[in-house]
Amino acid sequence: MPGARSRLDAPSLSDVVMKLATLGKSELPRQLAAWLDALDETGRWALLKLVTGALRIGVSARLAKTAAAALGDKDPQEIELIWPGLKPPYTELFAWLEGRADKPVNRDPTPFRPPMLSHALDDFAGMDPGDFAAEWKWDGIRVQAVAGIRDDGATVARLYSRTGEDISGGFPDLIDVLRLPAAIDGELLIVREGRVQSFNVLQQRLNRKTVSSKLLAEFPAHLRAYDLLVEGDEDVRDQPFVARRARLEALIARLDDPRIDISPLIPFATWDELTAARQNPDAAGAGADADAVEGVMLKRRDTPYVPGRPKGLWWKWKRDPFTVDAVLLYAQRGHGKRSSYYSDYTFGVWMAGDDGDELVPVGKAYFGFTDEELIQIDRYVRRNTVERFGPVREVVHEADKGLVLEVAFEGLQRSARHKSGLAMRFPRISRLRWDKPPREADRLDTLERILDKIETGSGGSGPV
Repeated sequence: MPGARSRLDAPSLSDVVMKLATLGKSELPRQLAAWLDALDETGRWALLKLVTGALRIGVSARLAKTAAAALGDKDPQEIELIWPGLKPPYTELFAWLEGRADKPVNRDPTPFRPPMLSHALDDFAGMDPGDFAAEWKWDGIRVQAVAGIRDDGATVARLYSRTGEDISGGFPDLIDVLRLPAAIDGELLIVREGRVQSFNVLQQRLNRKTVSSKLLAEFPAHLRAYDLLVEGDEDVRDQPFVARRARLEALIARLDDPRIDISPLIPFATWDELTAARQNPDAAGAGADADAVEGVMLKRRDTPYVPGRPKGLWWKWKRDPFTVDAVLLYAQRGHGKRSSYYSDYTFGVWMAGDDGDELVPVGKAYFGFTDEELIQIDRYVRRNTVERFGPVREVVHEADKGLVLEVAFEGLQRSARHKSGLAMRFPRISRLRWDKPPREADRLDTLERILDKIETGSGGSGPV
């Protein structure tokens, strides 16, 4: 192209990454212009994707660990266990995999350990109730509480999110509780006057680096323990669940602090008894905390604590979600293998406006539908687009013309970002209502009633 620089001036990937990390904001526009001049059409596309953060590839962390294990003929589980103590560019890891050095050792006295995850329960086919223990699944956030001894003999403690983020600074009231060297898998909750509060209340404490004394008093943090990973210097993850559970009960008793307790087991002998407990947690022993029960966890009694999501060992059986009928408003292209489809959907419900009823957004979902349904929705979006905003398409949504989606969700919260004043928690598309005209979709009043039930603790999930 006229005025373009020689391709010899084209930057390498490492050049771009280093300069993006070191240049000041005022210097970046000039540098970006120089790079664009030196690149051809494909190079410019790649550069802009990199700079805007849209250069995504579909490789999971688990796949990367499996590939690393194959490189050194190691067990992927071994890589999983040492991964939290490693940092890019993983020089120690590759030296070990290639036989040039010993296995990396994590010397952090309070390391994060990869959590064990569950699969959603479909049915009880082939499962013996005698093989499983059941406990309540609480509506908070999964955390790992770790305490250890430093080289100088002092006890230190940390609180991690499920993904390994250190959130200790936001929960000093829980850090004070962890006085005995151990690693506990549990649920972070807010407990007032002995009663677990809703997830909406917990959100007042989340994503804060520091907290005021007023916030600590109004939103007291609580740890409800599920499992024990380490006690003292002993890693107990290879022990069966029933053995870890017994040690966890003893540990919680020794800590003897009201800010930490253990999630009670649910007594049952048949699947019918467990089904009844899930439907009525209050009568099954959850008591005053029944409204904070999100469902039931099933764990094989003989299973070790295995990082990742092994099949057949842990199962989650959530309570039935709330559902409403909403109208598709906007659609956006997906990422990865869905980049060719409009797979991210914003939907709304009816409310009274100054000029009559109008649709207002209440959520966005990008899963819950089948591949066949994705193709159907994508075709509908392309044929019924009324406006375009970059990668987003506005879809026709009138009283008698539009697509109604049955949306399932776990909860609601107040939101100043939405005109409706509400936002859904974990929404997903549960059914396409081709049979239903938009005018018959739900109204905002329906969601307000659901939120009232959540805030007052007067009801569980399910349609309203």
